Amino acid sequence: MSSLGDASSLEGGELIMAPMKGTDGNVYVVAQGAVSIGGFNISGGANNSIRKNHSTVGRIPNGGKVTTRGPGSMVRDGTMAWLLHNPDFTTAQRVTNAINMVFGGGTARAMDAQRIEVNVPEAFFSQPVDFIARMGELSAEADQTAKVIINERTGTIIAGAGVRLHEAAVAHGNLKVIIKTSYDVSQPNSFNESGRTIVTPSVITDVEEKEASVIHVPDSGTVSDVVAVLNEVGASPRDIVAILQALKVAGALQAELVIM
Repeated sequence: MSSLGDASSLEGGELIMAPMKGTDGNVYVVAQGAVSIGGFNISGGANNSIRKNHSTVGRIPNGGKVTTRGPGSMVRDGTMAWLLHNPDFTTAQRVTNAINMVFGGGTARAMDAQRIEVNVPEAFFSQPVDFIARMGELSAEADQTAKVIINERTGTIIAGAGVRLHEAAVAHGNLKVIIKTSYDVSQPNSFNESGRTIVTPSVITDVEEKEASVIHVPDSGTVSDVVAVLNEVGASPRDIVAILQALKVAGALQAELVIM
């Protein structure tokens, strides 16, 4: 969520109940909750302020509540279905095997990466909830997808297992421009009747460009190895975010890049 108008910060704010409509105009979800911004924006007198990250943009984790039930019933014609929250072919097959191992072959069948159709055994026709509860007690190892999560607003980077990098060369330089303004007061002497007090700004501009460092990324290196090298050369989290995005475009980053 983002602020509107002249709001300077969402820190400590809470979203008032807001209906979320579908393309058909009907309300399906109601959003409400405390806003997490991952930063701050503090203003003082004489235009002095301290800001970290973007304080006018935030997220509400688990802030939506479904209010309209979807069509259909839990069991139809003796068949029900599991829908994986994170679709994956390997996970779907493992769940299918776990169900068939306990309730017999042919009970479950993976239709695609997300949907698993299950035939309710005759012994559970009158108690489908009991059958679902027993399936819920089964364990199946989920296949973890290689992902790199990036929050550019806060500079947060999280790399999961299985992330790999092909051989590449990275060069990244920093250009820093600092502009400082100070105000001086021109005050005439007490015997000067025609003079007046004038505030004169003094602007100081400083440009600093660091020498670019070329880093060699070996084949099959992990993201943790690359981040460690970048930290050694003094790259900031925002620099690492830009480098990972470029590696993804170049095809060297073998993982799904998720930008929050």
